[in-house]
Amino acid sequence: MSTIPYSTFESVEMRVGRIITVDDFPEARKPAYKLTIDFGPEIGTKKSSAQITQLYSKADLLNRLVVCVVNFAPKQIGPFISECLTCGAANADGHVALLGFDQDVPLGAKIF
Repeated sequence: MSTIPYSTFESVEMRVGRIITVDDFPEARKPAYKLTIDFGPEIGTKKSSAQITQLYSKADLLNRLVVCVVNFAPKQIGPFISECLTCGAANADGHVALLGFDQDVPLGAKIF
């Protein structure tokens, strides 16, 4: 593993958001959802594509708090433009589990 200066990490804006809509994404190459995520008044809402259909139903995701990188450039994914990266980690089966919280935190809170 290579190391980076702390200033590089500081340039990545990771924020707390709440999933407010979840839609199927049938055009995606791998099964995915289209998410709309609310980051509060400072950032507003952003859209994200997430390959998390193996572990989560749409109902599981609605109103869930998530960690996202909000300052990456938008990325075209088929006909959809993803505006943020929803963070997770692969489990033993290779399915993505979302990062979570054990406390309620405000929308837009910075991850550090």
